[in-house]
Amino acid sequence: MGVLEPFTTANLASTSNTMAGTSSEHTPLLSDEENRHVFDKHDQYEPNQDAQEGVQTVEAITLVWSKSSLRLTYAFILLIFAVNSIQNQVTQNLMAYVVSDFSAHSLIPVVGIVSGIMSGVLKLPIAKLLDLWGRAEGFAFMTLIGTTGLLLMAVCRNVETYAVAQVFHAVGFGGMGYVLQVVIADISSLANRALAVSLASTPYLITTFAGPRIAQVAYNNLGFRGTFTLFAVLTPLLAAPFYSMLLLNQIKAKRIGVLAKDHTKQNWRESFLHYAKEFDAYGVFFLLTGLVLFLLPFSITGYGSNSWTSPSIISMIGFGLALLVFFGVWERFYASQPFIPYRLLLDRTVIGGCLLCASRFIAYYCYDGYYTSYLQVVNGLSISEAGYINNIFSVVGTLIALVVGYFIRLTGRFKWIAWIAVPLELLGGITMAYFRQPYQPIVYVVMAQVFIATAGGAIVMCEQMAVMAVVEHKQVAAILALLSLFASVGGALGSAVSGAIWTNTLPGALLERLPDYAKGNATAIYEDLALQLSYPRGSEVRDAIIGAYGVAQMRMCIAATFVLMWGFVWVGLWRDVRVDQKQNRGTVL
Repeated sequence: MGVLEPFTTANLASTSNTMAGTSSEHTPLLSDEENRHVFDKHDQYEPNQDAQEGVQTVEAITLVWSKSSLRLTYAFILLIFAVNSIQNQVTQNLMAYVVSDFSAHSLIPVVGIVSGIMSGVLKLPIAKLLDLWGRAEGFAFMTLIGTTGLLLMAVCRNVETYAVAQVFHAVGFGGMGYVLQVVIADISSLANRALAVSLASTPYLITTFAGPRIAQVAYNNLGFRGTFTLFAVLTPLLAAPFYSMLLLNQIKAKRIGVLAKDHTKQNWRESFLHYAKEFDAYGVFFLLTGLVLFLLPFSITGYGSNSWTSPSIISMIGFGLALLVFFGVWERFYASQPFIPYRLLLDRTVIGGCLLCASRFIAYYCYDGYYTSYLQVVNGLSISEAGYINNIFSVVGTLIALVVGYFIRLTGRFKWIAWIAVPLELLGGITMAYFRQPYQPIVYVVMAQVFIATAGGAIVMCEQMAVMAVVEHKQVAAILALLSLFASVGGALGSAVSGAIWTNTLPGALLERLPDYAKGNATAIYEDLALQLSYPRGSEVRDAIIGAYGVAQMRMCIAATFVLMWGFVWVGLWRDVRVDQKQNRGTVL
């Protein structure tokens, strides 16, 4: 899409002047004087010598490259986002069928919890990797991990191997997206960053329509193995130009002396101890293990002898909580290089932004966990049709994000937009809970999704700008990793809640509604989406399945709506920070 036109220039200019005249607090971490001092005490024509090596490297790149290199790099980012979007949509649309092939349809939330937590938690060491090692090197490493995940999916023969593949896939491609997000922040001014981020999402406008169709064609012709193999080949090939652009300009910066060459020599033992200390290996272990142990029981209750009173379930929750508490103590008092600067955790804008992000992801995964299955079973849609409706969030959210990015650039503020979006999102949650029932017109379900997507596209821009506007450039990777952690944990918790509702609601509701001759097949029907769809619409068994879906979906949507109500509190914590302060060096967008 082209540049957004200022369709109400006069009114927007008036709004901008009015807002500029209102009193507000500036960044809570750096006052106006401190902010100028931090930037001005370093030559703006050389990298920040107080920053870590990876940050100095990317600042050197932006200092030496041309505008053509900047534009080309941004174009490569768009290309990678487009291909990864298609790949991700194919994976999501085929996942229910792949897992059902192993007779474990209801393991979807369990796999999502583990992979989501791993993806979120590991962004903290990835942030440290980017700051210490470099953006190009970190991107290459994440591409390798993501490609490995695709290859594992292509060769797996059981659900356990597939689950491992999903973890590699989530960590790798989540890491790639995160690195690209950090690079966009590196190569854009704070005032233009929301627009730069939203423009980078525009490939979704095309891939949203292509992805579901590709998934159906691939499933019918190649199967999931051939499809994953194809993407395993395409991913590194299309990632290479972006990596090469960063690497070549990094070499250029060293050659002309803007970036100092590293002459430090360490043996393998010194290097291992150094990076183990810098990456806070103990902290990662405590956090990752604690989150998995705490969240996993929410979805595995109902399998076999597992119940809320089972000793194994109680032990997992107890040990998980203990490890999470110990992680907090470790990071505060013992970690020599904590992932999360403690002062950031005390800032109310950061707290509000992260909690808003977590709340939205909890809600989203509450009502989205079995959404495509619901559309196929209850509304009789095909894979592609269900995928199109499910992707309304991507299409509408992307378009709204463009508009919001333009408004933020024009007014220099973002909080006022959040105050409009939060009540709209709550309205979407309420309508979703009311209309997502059997035999409701599909148009009302779509309407609720549009409400949520419109608000979501606005809020995602505002919460990112909120946390980035209160830090220096050298802290951007860490603060985005923190936001991503809350998003991933929120998504995992949402999957856990939806999984708990599903496993503790659908089997009983299904058994209650099935005719007597089909009750013996209730477990098989519950676990297999393909078997559910095999019963014709209008039959007694299909009506029983639809009724059971309606009970589970109602409870999921109510849970999501309750979480969305907290958005008012989290936005209220934000300071009304302006985004026209200088944060980057060199040639940027």
